[in-house]
Amino acid sequence: MTGLFNYPKRKLRKLISQGEYEQAIAFGNELEVKFSKDPDFLFIMGSMYYMLNDEKKTLHYIDRVLQINPFDVESLSLKLRVHQFLKENDLAIDCCRKILDVTPDNFEVRDLITELESQS
Repeated sequence: MTGLFNYPKRKLRKLISQGEYEQAIAFGNELEVKFSKDPDFLFIMGSMYYMLNDEKKTLHYIDRVLQINPFDVESLSLKLRVHQFLKENDLAIDCCRKILDVTPDNFEVRDLITELESQS
């Protein structure tokens, strides 16, 4: 069991997968000083808040990932889903364009951007 403490991100993922969100939030908050520039940690935190339907905190963490790596497709995809949920079509379209810059053959995103542009 002590091995988990050597791998704090693994422990954080385990808490989340077990549905222990309160513990995961508390543990994540403890880790944040040490891992504040770690895109994996930030993505894990953003994903957890996404599962908890906290759009503001999701965007807080995902935007931090994108400051480190502006073309992280997983983070852009998560950000896209949040903006789409919030009906912020212009921001969702911007995410689609960035995803297509990295993965031009992403037909799902191509279809989505066409749909979003028709709604604007």
